[in-house]
Amino acid sequence: MGWIVLGLVAAAAIYLVMTYNGLVAMRQRVNQAFADIDVQLKQRHDLIPNLVETVKGYASHERETFDAVVKARNEALSAQGPQAQAAAEQQLSGALGRLLALSEAYPDLKASANFQQLQSELSNVEDKLAAARRFFNNAVGEFNAAIQAFPAVFFAPQMGFTPREFFDVGEQARAQLDVAPNVKF
Repeated sequence: MGWIVLGLVAAAAIYLVMTYNGLVAMRQRVNQAFADIDVQLKQRHDLIPNLVETVKGYASHERETFDAVVKARNEALSAQGPQAQAAAEQQLSGALGRLLALSEAYPDLKASANFQQLQSELSNVEDKLAAARRFFNNAVGEFNAAIQAFPAVFFAPQMGFTPREFFDVGEQARAQLDVAPNVKF
């Protein structure tokens, strides 16, 4: 009887250690995924001043648009945490969209090789950023599911494992995404 109890205690201890190590690995994956987002955001933020300067050369009287982009970039740089960064990046995306729309009003700008290269680089970074966000949200989903699953739900919080936030666009942006665009010919 003593061997059975000892075997059950040993099995429970091994299970606890394996679960703990699995949760640590998942937490590290979430941290790495968030760091990947930071890298892509840094590249995006580094491209913006060059893009603004290029557009300024062709459309110098569009001061309000330039100021909005710079302000949104600065807010995005100082945002902390997934929710704050997502909101700040949403604002920055809107400001960048307005900046890039200026190319339609200025044919010389649209034809500029420098502008086209910067626009291409920004598009590439945006694609990488979207992939990094998907990877992060997937890692967060797996981590949150693991700490909320039975039996980890009983001991994960005591070991310091708490749910993480998704990199989400926010309620306001989601409401805009749910509305079909108006298309006129």
